[in-house]
Amino acid sequence: MNPDIFDLHIMMEDKNISLIYSGPLWAEGIGEIAGVLKKRLEFDNLPLDKSQKIFSVFIEQMNNMLMYSEEVIQFNISKDEYTECPKGTIVLGKKDNNFFVQTGNIIRNESAELIKNRIDYLNSLDKTELRSFYKKQMKMEDNNPQSKGAGLGFIEIARRSGAKIEYSFKQYKEGLSFFSLYVTIGE
Repeated sequence: MNPDIFDLHIMMEDKNISLIYSGPLWAEGIGEIAGVLKKRLEFDNLPLDKSQKIFSVFIEQMNNMLMYSEEVIQFNISKDEYTECPKGTIVLGKKDNNFFVQTGNIIRNESAELIKNRIDYLNSLDKTELRSFYKKQMKMEDNNPQSKGAGLGFIEIARRSGAKIEYSFKQYKEGLSFFSLYVTIGE
């Protein structure tokens, strides 16, 4: 066995990491990874509500990367055609008997402040306030000019996780930052 793979295997066991993926993202691929996650959650024999929370947070984070990652990989379809897929990284693991989902992808710097403000606001709300805010946002249009969705993803993550959302931004290249999102799924 290749020692590098062995070291990775040991590290994953030590850190209780169940799943790691880094690479191109596309809708069908996310579906396949979600299938692996579903099976993993079945093997862990978790209560249905906990596995649904983990699955929901996972899907929301994958969709965020799919829609907003600025780093793309080009694939040739034929001699004259190509397609681009966004790129991202996702890790699923356990820490202190709680599951976590961590994602990372490249975003535009102008999106960082909007994301920071949205997450900070969500982190300030309790469970009842989150539910009320979610209902209110469902009726409104998203105010993020770069948004490609309904603007409910972070709210859904906050509602499902039951914990504060952790995040970081690191300067990557001119105009771009690496965005890391860490979500713990509590009881």
